[in-house]
Amino acid sequence: MELNEIMRTNGTCRYYTSEVVSDEVLAPVLDAARWAPTGGNRQPLRLIAVRDVAAKRRLKALYLPIWNSYVKGIEAGETRVQARPKLLEDADHFANHMDEIPIMLVVCARLADVHPTDTELGRLSIVGGASVYPAIENILLAAREAGLGTALTTLLCAVEAEVKVLLRVPDDISTAAMVTIGWPA
Repeated sequence: MELNEIMRTNGTCRYYTSEVVSDEVLAPVLDAARWAPTGGNRQPLRLIAVRDVAAKRRLKALYLPIWNSYVKGIEAGETRVQARPKLLEDADHFANHMDEIPIMLVVCARLADVHPTDTELGRLSIVGGASVYPAIENILLAAREAGLGTALTTLLCAVEAEVKVLLRVPDDISTAAMVTIGWPA
């Protein structure tokens, strides 16, 4: 598959089969992350591939209250989204079944290796993500090339402390996102 086709057809996957993703398939997908650009070539990225069913259930339990609050905000008109009802239905299915997805990839970063240059502008800093999110995009594209489906979410970052305890993430590492990976249904 050509890169342009991969980019144009790499939508968010919300329905997965239960088929295992082998290490042989996953390894090159994760390896693609290391080729992404990072500020100062500092390589802050850390990846945790969660396959353990109990850990995935716990991550889902942490995710659902945040998701449900988001949905309530949409329903009350407090959260503005331009999503069709079918999209929200699909996203709700994803949230309620995420523990069934073969891999929950928790993406982390060592903040000492990130150099945001926009922290003094009186607004939310976004520059630091430039050393993390290109690597995530590489993972998404490599997964698509392998025939895998993915979904990127950042909701678990709101409960970073609990995620770090669950996954034994060191204090100097922060969470940045979660990417689900599996075979699309």
